[in-house]
Amino acid sequence: MGAIFTSLERTLAAGVVLLIIIVLLVGAATGQMTKIDHAWATFAMRWLHVLSGVMWIGLLWYLNFVQVPTMPKIQPVETRTAITKFIAPNVLFWFRYAALATVVTGLLLAWMNGYILQALTLQKNFIMIGIGMWMALVMAFNVWFIIWPKQQQILGLVEATAEQKAKAAPIALYASRFNTMFSIGMLYCMVAQQNMPV
Repeated sequence: MGAIFTSLERTLAAGVVLLIIIVLLVGAATGQMTKIDHAWATFAMRWLHVLSGVMWIGLLWYLNFVQVPTMPKIQPVETRTAITKFIAPNVLFWFRYAALATVVTGLLLAWMNGYILQALTLQKNFIMIGIGMWMALVMAFNVWFIIWPKQQQILGLVEATAEQKAKAAPIALYASRFNTMFSIGMLYCMVAQQNMPV
């Protein structure tokens, strides 16, 4: 077990193997082996969309519920560099690419299910998922074009004066808090669509 859990890559590979075993066992037990067709492909895309979304919103909430409120409490100030130099850049890498993956898989899923235009134009039967999609697009825009550029300045990943860093901090914070606020409604809209008449 130590050989699996001491490596993130091996842990993820083991998770995929476990999933394959579960699918095969359930298929054998029920007599319904998985056919690779359009229904399976849309299901697989939804699964990838949910995985990406869990990573994205999980990291958004980690940043807002844990890291940002804890940083001012870390004393002396010099000990914060472990977070600002190593943890935060890594978190922000996974954060922004999880946002991108969530948007791409969500748009592909809507296209595969044939409702992308109806959702994006907020047509009646797709209004909830459409609102959720637009909220997610705004949030992803914030991640890539507001939060990330400002965090690069704050963390010293790009050259910035002390004044620029000071100006960037509240902008990054407010954009992140905006996304946290939006995430509540966005997640509701995504889940509520299943209860809307088609």
